[in-house]
Amino acid sequence: MALTEPIRDPRQVQAFLAYYRNKGHLRNQVLVTVALHTALRISDILRLKCEDVYDFANHRIRKSITITEKKTGKNKTIALHKNIIKALKAYYPQAKQGKALIINLSTGKSISRVHAYRLISEAADAIGVIHKVGCHSLRKTFGYHSWSGGISPVILMEIYNHSSYAITKRYLGVSQDDQNAVYLGINYTAINSR
Repeated sequence: MALTEPIRDPRQVQAFLAYYRNKGHLRNQVLVTVALHTALRISDILRLKCEDVYDFANHRIRKSITITEKKTGKNKTIALHKNIIKALKAYYPQAKQGKALIINLSTGKSISRVHAYRLISEAADAIGVIHKVGCHSLRKTFGYHSWSGGISPVILMEIYNHSSYAITKRYLGVSQDDQNAVYLGINYTAINSR
């Protein structure tokens, strides 16, 4: 099995986020938006129930979710990004209490991991991503863009619940181009002028 990579180009990430929104496929839009903004494993996303994100009694979307990660057994609270909230607002009329958030309408249960992979692959192909992309790519994309935006790998290690920095480093998918940008961008004049 080939390793997946993050989507490094911010324009492709934006196109990826827009793909299902533009097609009017709200469930699929929620899937990719949650995946790109939470760094959750696909198994944890597919276990989400509608009431995990919707407060049905008060007709509103929750500001955060708390889950127990399937792989690690650890509890995690995640603040919901404004893009997730926007996708969830559009999806609200289809949400049913007690049902899976990413529901397979024919079974009434969550879609399968294989189905999620197909949806993610379809969007990646449609926007022209040429490297191997799968469900884990979205988790890696979160880390790559967080890191390139200045977030400490130590914080990302905590978010990912990784046991070592080496695992997080591999997730970040730092490319030779990223390394070259550091080599070419170092400016000792600016450092000395502080």
